[in-house]
Amino acid sequence: MRLSRAAVLARAKAVALDGVRRLNCWGSRLTDISICRDLPNVEVITFSLNGISDLEPLNQCQNLSELYLRKNNIASLNELFYLKNLPRLRVLWLSENPCCGSDPHRYRMTVLRNLPSLQKLDNQAVTEEELSQAMVDGEEITAPPARRSMENGCSASTESSAAESTMETESELLSFGLEETKLCCSGVLAGSCMCRQSKIREQLGMKPVPRDKFSSFSPQETDCSQNTRNNVLSAILLLTKELDAEGLEVVQETVGRRLQAFRKRELQEE
Repeated sequence: MRLSRAAVLARAKAVALDGVRRLNCWGSRLTDISICRDLPNVEVITFSLNGISDLEPLNQCQNLSELYLRKNNIASLNELFYLKNLPRLRVLWLSENPCCGSDPHRYRMTVLRNLPSLQKLDNQAVTEEELSQAMVDGEEITAPPARRSMENGCSASTESSAAESTMETESELLSFGLEETKLCCSGVLAGSCMCRQSKIREQLGMKPVPRDKFSSFSPQETDCSQNTRNNVLSAILLLTKELDAEGLEVVQETVGRRLQAFRKRELQEE
C-alpha cells in the first residue's frame, strides 16, 4: 500500500506537506513511502508494523530526529546508507526486521558505526563505550543496497505478500473482523466472542470473563452496542502493548481530547 498525500495530511493534521512535523502511520500496511521525499520538515516518523523495505525516500528528511521502523520488511542493513546523511537523527527503532539477523551484537555495532549520532537504538540508550566498540566490530556501509531489477515485479510482489501475511496474522489476534462483529451483534457468535475476549484479557493480565456469562448470551439477549464496545475495548487494550513511546503519546492526546469533549457535553446537558 502506498502512503498518499491525503493520508499524510490527515494523519498529521496539516494543510501542506512542508508543514508536517510528526507523522504516525503505525500498523497501516504500508509498502511505499515515496511521499516522504516531500516532507522536508518532518521531525518524528512512526512507521512500525508495516511492510516497508526501502528507506531511500527518508534521505530527504533532513530535520528527522526520531524514526520508528520496528516490525517492517527491511532486508538489508545497507538501507542505513539512506539515513547516514540525516544530521539530526537521534532515535532509531529498527528491531524485528529481517536485516537484524541472528547476531544482535553485529547488528547493533553496524548500526552505530554508520549512525554514530544516535542517542537511542531500539529503545536502549547508546553509550560511549558502544560507539568506540562499533568502530571495531561494526561494518561500514559505503553504498546503497543493490536494487532489485524486478523491483516492481515478482520480487517486490513477494516481499509485499510476505509483509501482508505477517500483518494479517497479527490482525487475527488483535481485532475482530467486520463480518464476525456483525454476527456477534446478531448473537450467532456471542459465545465464541466471549471466549476470544477472555483469551485477550488473559494475555493482558486481566481476569477472564466468568464462564457463567457465556450461557447468559442468547440471540434475544445480546446487546449489539455493548458487544461492539467490548470488542473494540479488548482490541485497543491489546494493541497498546505493541505501541512505542511515540504511539502511546498519540493515544494519550486523543483520549484526553475525547474526555474533554464528553465532559463538556455533560456540562451542557446539566
